[in-house]
This record gives sequence, C-alpha cells and structure tokens, in this order.
Amino acid sequence: MAIKIPALGSIYIESCRRHGVAPRTGFLSALFKADVKKSRHELCVLEILLDHVKDVDFHPLLEVTTRIGDSEIEAVDVLNESSCALNGEYALVLIRSIDQKLRIVDLQDLSFGKDFLRDVSQRGLQCEVLNLRSSHFRKLNLVGEFLRLHTLNLDYSTMLSSFREDCFSSMPNLMCLSMCETRISNLWTTISALSKLPSLVELRFQNWICCNDVGSSGSSGGDDQTGPSQLSNASHLEMPPISLNLLIDLDVMTEQAIRNLLPFSMNQNFQNANEDSSDDSEVDFSIHLENDQLDSSHSAPPGWNREINLPSEATSATLSNQNGEESSEGAISGHVADVSFKYISEHASPICFEQHYREFMIASIPQLRVLDNLPIRNIDREMANLTFFKHFERLPYRRSDKENVVSILQKREIRAIPSSFRTQKQMPMDPVGKSQHSYARSLCAAKMGSSAWPYMHSLSISGNDLGDENGSFRPRQFEYHPTNSSLMVFGTLDGEVVVVNHEKQKIVSYIPSFGTMNSVLGLCWLKHFPSRLIAGSDNGSLKLYDIQHFPSTSNGLRTASSVTFDEFDQLTSVHVNSTDELFLASGYSKNVALYDINSGRRLQVFTDMHQEHINVVKFSNRSPSIFATSSFDQDIKMWDLRQKPIRPCYTATSSKGNVMVCFSPDDHYLLASAVDNEVKQLLAADGSLHLDFQIPATGSSQNYTRSYYLNGKDYIISGSCDEHVVRVCCAQTGRRLRDISLEGKASGSSMFVQSLRGDPFRPFNMSILAAYTRPSSKSEIVKVNLLASSECNKESSSGGSSFPFNSMGG
Repeated sequence: MAIKIPALGSIYIESCRRHGVAPRTGFLSALFKADVKKSRHELCVLEILLDHVKDVDFHPLLEVTTRIGDSEIEAVDVLNESSCALNGEYALVLIRSIDQKLRIVDLQDLSFGKDFLRDVSQRGLQCEVLNLRSSHFRKLNLVGEFLRLHTLNLDYSTMLSSFREDCFSSMPNLMCLSMCETRISNLWTTISALSKLPSLVELRFQNWICCNDVGSSGSSGGDDQTGPSQLSNASHLEMPPISLNLLIDLDVMTEQAIRNLLPFSMNQNFQNANEDSSDDSEVDFSIHLENDQLDSSHSAPPGWNREINLPSEATSATLSNQNGEESSEGAISGHVADVSFKYISEHASPICFEQHYREFMIASIPQLRVLDNLPIRNIDREMANLTFFKHFERLPYRRSDKENVVSILQKREIRAIPSSFRTQKQMPMDPVGKSQHSYARSLCAAKMGSSAWPYMHSLSISGNDLGDENGSFRPRQFEYHPTNSSLMVFGTLDGEVVVVNHEKQKIVSYIPSFGTMNSVLGLCWLKHFPSRLIAGSDNGSLKLYDIQHFPSTSNGLRTASSVTFDEFDQLTSVHVNSTDELFLASGYSKNVALYDINSGRRLQVFTDMHQEHINVVKFSNRSPSIFATSSFDQDIKMWDLRQKPIRPCYTATSSKGNVMVCFSPDDHYLLASAVDNEVKQLLAADGSLHLDFQIPATGSSQNYTRSYYLNGKDYIISGSCDEHVVRVCCAQTGRRLRDISLEGKASGSSMFVQSLRGDPFRPFNMSILAAYTRPSSKSEIVKVNLLASSECNKESSSGGSSFPFNSMGG
C-alpha cells in the first residue's frame, strides 16, 4: 500500500528530531500542498525548494526522498531559485534518490560547484525537464543517460561555446532545447551535435517575442520605467492566442533583415569574461555573473521553467511582415486584420548573427517545428531548402550523399563509376564522373562527412629544442615548402627564422636574429633551389638563406649561409618569380623594388604604383614577368615586367582597402581580399569579377582579411584578425562548405586569425597562425585536418606571449 503524504510528514519530523535539526517549514508546506492536490484529484506534485537548505538538513530530507517512490506522490520537482548552502554532492544524492518520479530539476548551479556539473554530465539524470540556466559549461558534454528528458534549458550559460561530438547521443526523447545568450556560434558543429536528437521539435537560440502594439503601449499601471526586456516579456504573456489561419500571406523576412535588428556588439560582449586559465575544458567557474544576470525577470518564458508547453501554430506568429521591412523601433512588424504585431528578439546567441542562420537550421533539422519561438510552416521549409542549396555545400565537391570509405575503395578497385555521379546532375569539377580526381574527391567527401569537428593541434616548437629552457617562439609569418611536404618555415616577431619538420614537430634549421629585434614579415621559398629562401623584416632587412650549406653547431642544429640585399624600408611582403631569378619587395610605401637573386643586386624601384601603401606583391605561378599588387587604396593591379611597369595591365577596384592578393595555382584567377571580409575571385586575364564570396562584414575597419587557395583551386580559405573563424568556400560557386572555429583551452581565450595557408600536398589540410587578444598570451601555428575527427586528439593548448594585430604582410 502506498505511503500517505501525511505519513511522509511524520517520517520527516521524526528524522529531524533524531538528527537534532529543526524541521523546515517550507518542506512541510510543500507536503501539505501536494496533499491538497491529491484531494482535488489533480496531479500530485511535490515541490522541493532547495533555497537556504543547509548540509544539516540533508539526512532528514533524504529519509523522505528515498520513500517517495512508494508514496502517493506522483511527481517531484526540485527547484533552486536563489542562494543555496547545500553541498553539491548532497544535492545530487537527494535528486537521484527520487528516481523515476523526478519530473523537473530547476537549478542555479552557481551554488553547487564544478563537481556537481561534471557528475550530471557523466552520469545523467532521470528527470523530464532540466533547467541549468547560467551554468558554467564551456564545451557541452552530456554523455550520461537522460532517457526521460524532454526539455533542456541552458539559457544564459555565457561560457558555453561548443559541443562535444556525442553530447546529445543519450537523449532520445528530448523535444525542446533552449540555449539563449550562450556563446554558440558554429553552424556546422551545432547541427552535427543536434542531429543526435531524433525527437527534437523545438529549438531556441534567441527569443522572438510577439507583442501587440496597442497592448504594449497601454499596459496596465503605466510604469514608464519598465525595461525593454520586461515589457516584451509582459506583452508576450498577455498576448491573446492568435490563429495562423487568420494571418494574411506574409513574405518570409530575409536573413539580412534579422541581422540588422540584432546589435552586432553582442558578439564582442562575450569576450569580456574573466580569462584566467583553466585545466578543465568542459566546465569553467572563472566567471562571476552579476546579480542582474540571474534575476527572475530574465527567466525563460512559460513552457521552459516549470513544465513543457510546446508553442503551437495557434499561439505563435511568423517571423515576417507584409513588405519584409523593419519597424522604426528595431522590431519586425506585421498586421492581422486591425491588429498590429511586433516581433522583438531578445537574448540572442552569436549563432543567430550567422548568415542564413534560420534557413540553415530549418533545412538541417527536418523534424523541427518551432525555431526561436516561431513556428515553421511548409513554405518556410521550402524556402530554407532553396536558400541552403544556394549558399551551402553539405559535403565537399557537391556530393549529395555520404558514402562509405570502404565502398569507395572497392569501386576504385573494380573501376566502377562513383554513385555520386549516377545522376543527371553531373558535377562540373568531375565531368561524367570519370575525372582522375573523382575517387580522391569522393574519399574527401566521405571523410569530411564523418565529423564536423576537425583534427586540430598546435605546432609544438619551442626554444627548448635549442637548449633554451625559457625560450618560446612568437611566429609572425610562415610558408609551406613548395616541394618537400614535411617542411615549413616561420619567421618570428623577434627576427628569427625557423625551418621545421611540421610532421615530426622538430626544428631543422634555426637562424637567430642579428642586431635589433625586428619582425619577419616576408618569407618565400625558391622553387628550383629548395634549400633556399628569402626572408624580409619590417626594418627593411632582406636576406637569402641556404639551409643546406651551413656550419655545424654545438647542439647539432643547422644554421644557414646568407646573402644580404639592399634594404627595402618598412617591408611587408616578398615574393620570388617562377624561375627563381627575380624577387619583389613591397611595404609601407607606394613603391615596389625588383631584385636579381643571382647577382644580389637591386635592379629597379618602381615608384608610385598605387595611391597608398602596397601591402602584398605576388608573382604569377607560371609566368616569370607577371605580378600583381594589392594596396589599401582599394585597387588590385596587374603588371608585366616586359612592358616596364609604368602602367598596369589592368586595375580592379574593391570597396575597401586590399589586404592581399594571390594567384590560383594555374594562374586562371586572382583571389583578392579586402578589409572586413570582402573576398572576390577575379579573372586573371582581364581582372573582371568571377565570384563574390559574400562573406558577412563585421563593421570593423581593422578586420584585416586574408584568403588563400585550398586543394589546388577547388576551395578557398578565408580568415580575419578580428574573428576566430576560418571559412572554407567553394572556389567555383562561392558556397560555404564549413566554418572552423578556433578556441583556446583557457577560459575566454578565443583565438583570432592572423594568417593562414592551405597545405599544398594534403587535401583539406591547412595551418593557421592564431593570435590572442590577451596581452599575456602567445601566438601559435595551429594545424587543421578537416578529413580527421577531433576525437583523435586533445584540444589545442594556449599560453604565453603577446601578439600585436596589424595589417602588415600576407
């Protein structure tokens, strides 16, 4: 026979007497309320409030919770709305003792500590609704069993920036997930993690609140001091149900209009957290949230706090207006009959600022019914699929389906045409599927499709290899070797040049800085003399090093013999022509200098080639006399040495200052990168526009963008010094294939892109020169393999020295 609720009260009082503890009136009151619900034939729910509960209260409460399974109580909600002195381990024991009758767990985890979160993550909970608002997860890793969970709320977890690959794999029944005001930003890793949720129908990264213009302007009380958040929440609660059948046919609002409504500075606000280092990559307690962040006015709307209440098409409005226009107050307006509605976004996570965010989510999660409080109609899904196909690639080389690697290898052995090409839609990159590259490209697509988390690790090279215990390099520029797949050279802020075997992570040759310390901004290998390279520093120093002819050193490392050229003041770039006879130098001037490598002489200085300084100069890959210059005067110019470069062959103009330019490997195209993500591909023959990659701008005039080719000329990679993302785009269509997010191991240590290069020998491999905003942090070269999963390695580490941001060099 089930234990009566009054009997539970008696058990509790008697246990308190034995333990010498005064009974908590709040708990006795909760038992009384549950008994009243039972008498009224309502759902008999016991609410256990942990506020102000202390460790001495633990044992009497535990005696009751362990007997709830045999009692009349049908469900238990465990709540924590303010401070709690209860030990986190005790709180977990109480919660787990309730077992199958546990319904809602609503906690502010600030009181319970890191071990509490780790235990919940690893072992799971048997509740139906889990609210962990303002939690300290950095990388979500909920691998424990959450088999009964249907609603998960992680709102205001301002440290949460990414997911472990399998973090949702044990939540088969999760229907509602909310992550407003987190730091989640990567579309690809987010979708890959969410794909493990077969029952997910409602997702939220921001609150689109629908309110009535008349109701909001004449709200009861007339309190003019009501803040925007409180006003929109109140309007949302008072809004009468609206049937979508009454809505007129509204055009879906464009993604760009949504972006315009959200303050861009939101992206930067997340960087203000305390940045002390942490050894725990999943849970971080270094941030101290202000009280107003935990205020109840910031809680999620009904349906998320206490019980599941899926918004339906009868209670939500569409994210659109008749003309697709914004209202003057920064909200979206719509009209139904004589009623005017306004839609206001609140607590948006950075992912909401991503281009085509809504369409990406809808197209990638077919079962999703509600996104950001707004229902998804059939027409929304159709438009989302069209937008996705236009702007994104699911797999490399436009493969439509994931293939098994073993199957591809078997087809290669029997010379079968890959299944990807047995459709009428032939891929332009592989006509009729018979290209010599078709199998390699199919393998790349299969490997990239297996994981959205690429294998990333820092190039572990330090001064310890030279016998300097305290030495650490500060890379400023780097280049892959053109013929030896294992070699790379990097120059440092201290004027050193270091040749490394990046596969074995060992130093091959070390060239110390001579004289005053100067940053090495220009590096270029010779193609026909693979042991030689040109290095240029910002003080104008120019040297040719030969790492093959070197004197011996005491530690066995190679140094290099050198040839010194005439200085080029304020140098930022050097480049050698295709025959290794000449090289060019540019810098903070309007001039370009031409040098003869064999004689060691400067042949000529071409003056006033641009109206402002020339940041980068590049020879073509095949013609020894053709070169291009990029300048902050917004022009890209093509030149020919045979015509005595007085006039350019042509000029192509950008809307902002050009940071760099480079030729495609076959010299068919120029890839031009201007400030703040203006990346365009030009026809090398005449400079006409071939492709605009339409990467969203940030609005920063200091966001210096650099782009290079990847996999020959199939893809491009682009990164900027104010952003922690490298974008991979198809060089034929401009469609985004993947974003690579950089994140340091320590709290708040986001990494930003200073430079990058595609690996010339390995498809979908690259290296990124990553920098930090923290003055105490060092820069580092991060190697990325998109064809391997991050499960193969540990997170990249962070550490040491400062690294200035500037526009110099490639």
